[in-house]
Formats: sequence, C-alpha cells, structure tokens
Amino acid sequence: MIETTFPRGTVLRIRPWLGIAAAATFVVASVMALLWAPTDAVQGDVYRILYVHVPLAWLSYLAFVIVFLASVGWLWSKRPVFDAIAVASAEIGVLFTGLFIVAGSIWAKPTWGVWWTWEPRLVTTSIMFVMYVGYLLLRSLSTDFSRRATRAAVFGIIAVIDVPIVHLSVLWANSLHQLPTVLRVSGGPALDSSMLLTLMVSLGAYTLVYAYFLSARISLELARQERMWTRT
Repeated sequence: MIETTFPRGTVLRIRPWLGIAAAATFVVASVMALLWAPTDAVQGDVYRILYVHVPLAWLSYLAFVIVFLASVGWLWSKRPVFDAIAVASAEIGVLFTGLFIVAGSIWAKPTWGVWWTWEPRLVTTSIMFVMYVGYLLLRSLSTDFSRRATRAAVFGIIAVIDVPIVHLSVLWANSLHQLPTVLRVSGGPALDSSMLLTLMVSLGAYTLVYAYFLSARISLELARQERMWTRT
C-alpha cells in the first residue's frame, strides 16, 4: 500500500528563502573568487576556475549520495516523497556533473595542454555521468509508478559505488589530476588561508543553489505524482 502524502507546503514555504540565500551567497562567492582571492604563484589567474570546478564536484557527489539515501527510503517505506527526492537529486547531479566535466576541461587546456585525456579521474567521472543518465532513462521504461520507482531505487543504490571511486581514483592510480588539496589523507588543506576561505564560501553558495533546485524539482515531482494519483 503506497502512502500518498504530499508535503508540498513545507517545500513551497522554504524555497523563496533558499533562493534569496543562494543568490546572495553566490554573489559574495563570485566577488571573492574573482577579486579577493590571491593569484596562484604557479598557475596564475587560471586557477580561479577551482572555485567553480571543486564545488561542482562536491555537489555532484552529494546529489548522488542523496539519490542513494532516498532510494533506501523508498524501498523501506514506499513513500512517494522519497522517489521524488531521488529523481530530483539525480537530475541535478547529472547537470552538475556535466558542468564539472566542462569546467575541468577548461582548466585542463592551459595547465595540461589538452582539453581531455584518458586519466583515471576523468574516466571514472564520465562513467558516473553515464550511469546516472542511465538511471534517468531507466525511469522512462515503465509507466507503473511503483515498479518504476523500485527499479530506479535499486539502480540508485548500486550506482553510488562509483562516487568514492571517482574521489579516490587519483590516489589509486597514476594520474595527471592533482591530488586532493582539502580532504587529504594526512595533514591539513594544502591551500592558502584566503584561498581556502574563498573555496568554502563558494562551496556554501553552490550547496544553496543545489538546495534551491532540489526544492523546486521536488515540488514539481510531488505535484505530478498528486495528479497521477488523482486520475487513478
């Protein structure tokens, strides 16, 4: 028996505040990244794409972990809101992963001399991107809500295995990609304090953008589900 409760009111109440916070923080992060943070001694100003590339990477990981958690929630409770969270986060994760790859390619050209190379981080990230595009395609193969949600949930639980593989790939294999500079195995972050602060503010801004997108997409999905249950 599927519980058809739709907590859209809560989502609608918090979304405007999320939007304001995301926009304000994004402006602050952009000013800090472009004007306040110092120029890198080795890479020059091209390194500033770090403040876009790294937050996109971290939010891609977060989005797919949320898919995993929501998938577990659906299989455990059969509450439609968990399926709504899963599909919403998967769509945003695919968007952010695509932008993450593009930003990385823009950074790679002046630093590595190529737009793309088949090194471990890029390959595993591409696999992650394709897996979650496949997750979204899988959802279109059935019109039965419960069956579709269950199949997608199983896939979402399996696919999350690639997230730690992407992050740790630079440690497990020889790679052109630089080693982690914040979440390092030993020692503190390998960044100047002002660069680190700018990165943290950028991460906060992108997290709020993700939360805003997620709340908007969940609201749309819950409305779609409600119309579906009303027709049936």
